[in-house]
Amino acid sequence: MTILSELERKVLWLAVWMIHHANHVRGSQDGLKVGGHQASSASASTLMTALYFQILRPEDRVAVKPHASPVFHAIQYLFGRQTLEQLQNFRGYRGAQSYPSRTKDIDDVDFSTGSVGLGVAQTLFSSLVQDYVRAKGWNADQPEGRMVALLGDAEMDEGNIFEALLEGWKHGLRNTWWVVDYNRQSLDAVVREGLWLRFESIFRNFGWDVVILKHGTLQQAAFAEEGGEKLRSWIDACPNQLYSVLTFQGGAAWRRRLLDDLGDQGPVTRLIEKRSDDDLAALMANLGGHDLASIIDAFEQARGHDRPTCFIAYTIKGFGLPLAGHKDNHAGLMTPAQVDALRQGMGVREGREWDLFEGLAYDEAAIRSYLASSPFAQAATRRHKTPAVPVPQIPWGAQASMSTQQGFGLLMHEIAKSDSDFSKRVVTTSPDVTVSTNLGAWVNRRGLFARGGQADLFREERIPSTFNWTFSPSGQHLELGISEMNLFTMLSALGLSHTLHGERLLPVGTLYDPFIERGLDALNYACYQDARFILAATPSGVTLAPEGGAHQSIATPLIGMAQDGLAAFEPAYVDELAVILRWAFDYIQRSGEAEPDNHSWLRDQTGGSVYLRLSTRSIEQPARQMEDPLARAIVDGAYWLRKPGPNAAVVIAYSGAVAPEAVQALGLMAGDRRDVGLLAVTSADRLNAGWSAAARARQYGHPRATSHVERLLAGLPASCAIVTVLDGHPATLAWLGSVHGHRTRALGVEHFGQTGTIADLYRYYGIDAQGIMAAAQSVSAGRPLRHLGSAA
Repeated sequence: MTILSELERKVLWLAVWMIHHANHVRGSQDGLKVGGHQASSASASTLMTALYFQILRPEDRVAVKPHASPVFHAIQYLFGRQTLEQLQNFRGYRGAQSYPSRTKDIDDVDFSTGSVGLGVAQTLFSSLVQDYVRAKGWNADQPEGRMVALLGDAEMDEGNIFEALLEGWKHGLRNTWWVVDYNRQSLDAVVREGLWLRFESIFRNFGWDVVILKHGTLQQAAFAEEGGEKLRSWIDACPNQLYSVLTFQGGAAWRRRLLDDLGDQGPVTRLIEKRSDDDLAALMANLGGHDLASIIDAFEQARGHDRPTCFIAYTIKGFGLPLAGHKDNHAGLMTPAQVDALRQGMGVREGREWDLFEGLAYDEAAIRSYLASSPFAQAATRRHKTPAVPVPQIPWGAQASMSTQQGFGLLMHEIAKSDSDFSKRVVTTSPDVTVSTNLGAWVNRRGLFARGGQADLFREERIPSTFNWTFSPSGQHLELGISEMNLFTMLSALGLSHTLHGERLLPVGTLYDPFIERGLDALNYACYQDARFILAATPSGVTLAPEGGAHQSIATPLIGMAQDGLAAFEPAYVDELAVILRWAFDYIQRSGEAEPDNHSWLRDQTGGSVYLRLSTRSIEQPARQMEDPLARAIVDGAYWLRKPGPNAAVVIAYSGAVAPEAVQALGLMAGDRRDVGLLAVTSADRLNAGWSAAARARQYGHPRATSHVERLLAGLPASCAIVTVLDGHPATLAWLGSVHGHRTRALGVEHFGQTGTIADLYRYYGIDAQGIMAAAQSVSAGRPLRHLGSAA
C-alpha cells in the first residue's frame, strides 16, 4: 500500500467525519439537518487525491464539484492550508463552506462552485483569458496553467455547459481539463443508459480529446484471466441501475448474479469462485475513477499536450461507504453506528478523529515529506496581488441631444484613441450585439482578439463597410455568440485575471438590458466570486417602445439594487455617465478594507463591479460645468437638478430616460408652486445602500451617521410629498418617502409593454408629464395645484 493510497483513505475519512460531526456531534440550536453529501464526496475522493497530491502544479486552477466540498477541505487540511476550527464548523457560521467559495473559504479556492455547471464553464473561459493575457506578452515568464473542472455527471444536464463548449471551440480552447465523476446517479435517480456515449460524441465534435476511465487495474487483471473477456462484456453491458443495486447489496449479491448470468462450470465460474465475497465486491467496485494507477497514468499523458481533454471517470456514488450504490444516497447520512464501524475499519481511535496522521500505515515524517514534495505544494504565488491602473480623465465632445447609449460609445471611442496603459488594459466583450450596443467604434480602433490572425475580407476586397474588424492577438474585443450565460461567465473570468493570472484587465461587457435575466445566475455567480467588470446594459425599459414587451425591461433596476457586489447606475445625461464611467474603472480595481465611508456610508474601498442601465432615447443635454461637488453627488446617487424651496409642497424624483417628462412636469407646476424640487437619481442602488448603512451605524453607536439621501431630503417640509418616476419598476424609488416620512407616490412600469411610440407608452403607464402631474395632485398636501387639475 502506497502513501498515496493511504492519503486517499484519510481524505475519505476526514470528509465523512466532517459531515457526521456537523450533523450528529456539533450542537444544534434550530434542529435543522445540516447535510453534507457523504456519498458524492466518496465518489470523488480518489480523483481528487490523484489530482492534488500527484498531478496539479501551483499554476493550475480547479473548480471542485459543489458536493465534493468536504473532500477539498480535507485535502487542504492535510496540506496545512485549512484549520481544524474551520472543519469542526463545516456548514456553520464562518466555518468551512458548504460549497467551495473563493471569497468565504480560507483554503485557497480557485473558483467558487455551488450553482451547478457554472464553475465548470468558468474554467473554460479562464483558459481563454489566460491565452488573452499571454498573447499580450504580459506574463510570458509564468508557466501556463491547466484549468481543471471536477464535475458530477448529472451536472452535465446544465445547458450553460454546452453553451460554453461552443464558445471554446470558436476561440481555439487549450489547457482545459474536465473530469467527469461518472457515478451514474443524480439527486433523484440513476442516469440514463449510454449517457457516456453522448458525452464522448459531444466533446469529440467540439475538438476535445476524450479519455474513458472505466476499468481499474483489478478489473483489467481479471479480464486477462481465462474467461475474463466474458466478465468484461457483462460489465460493459450491465445497466446502470442494476450495477448500483448490486453494489449496494454487496459481494454475495454480485456472486449470485454473475453465476446466474455467466456461470459455465468452467473458466468464468472459476474466476468468480476463486474470490471471496469481499474480494468480489472489491473487484466489481474497481472502476477506473477509483483506481489511482489508472487515473495518474491518464492525467500524466494529458499533461504532455495542451489540447482540451475530457476524462469520463466511472465511479461509484458512496464508494467505500455502506450507502454505496443506493439510489437514495445523495442526501443520505450515515448513522452513528455506521460511522463508528468505518472509524474502526480505518484504524482511527475514538477521540482522535481529527488527527492528521491517525490510522495511517506510514510514520508521520514520511507522510509530511510526501506532502511537502507534492508538486501542488511547491512555493508559488497562487493569488496574485496586482497594482491598480491609474484612470485618466476621459475626454468627450457633448452634442446638443444624444442618448446615454450613444454617449457610452463616444466615451469608449475616446478611450480607444489613447495609447496609455489604461487603454491597453481595457477589454470588451459582447454576445453578438457589439454594434447595436455602440461598441463598434471601439472595435474599429482596437480590433477583435484571436490567438491567430484573421483578415477582414470585406476590407481586403475593398467593399465599403462602416466596420473594419480584423482578428489578431493584439485585439481587445472578445466577440461571443448569442449567449448571456457565456457573457457573464466570460466577464467573471476576465474580472479575476488580476488574481488568477497576475495581470490587471479592465473588462467592459455590453448586452441588451432585458436579457440580463437570461444570464442572471451567471451574473450572480460572477459577483459571488468578487470578479470585477463594468456591465453596460442597453437599451432599457419601455423607452425602447417599438420593440414591444419581449425587448423591454421592467425588473432590472431592482436586480441592480438587490445584487450584491454590483453598483448599479441609471444616468439620464451623458456628462453624468462620463463621471460614473471614470469612477467605475477605478472602483472595479479597489480591494481595501470594508470600512464605510463616513460621507456616504458606503463601503466603496472594497470595490466591486458596476452596472450601467442605459437608454437609446436621445434627450437634450445640459450645458454645465462638472464641478467636484456635483460629480461626487452623481457617484453617491443623486443631486438636485432644481433644489426645492423652503415651502415645497411636492418634489419630483426621477431616474434615467424619463428626465424630459420630469423636467416638463416641473415646468408646468413651477408657475403655480415655485418651490417644487427636482431630484435627479443616478443610482437608486447606492442611495438605498447608503441610507441602510447609516441607519445601521446609528443603531450600533454612531449617532451622527447621515447618508447622502438623508442630507438631500433633510430640508423638505414634513407636509411635502414626493413623486418618483422611472422607466422601470416603481418599487425602485418608492422607498424615498421612508427616509424622512414623506408621503410618496411611486410611478413606473409594472407590466409587459406594448409596441408603439414613447409618447404612447409613457402615457399608457402614467409616466409622461401629465401622469407625473396627476400623481403630484393626488399625493400633495395643501391646496390643489391649478395646473395639475387642468392637466388631469
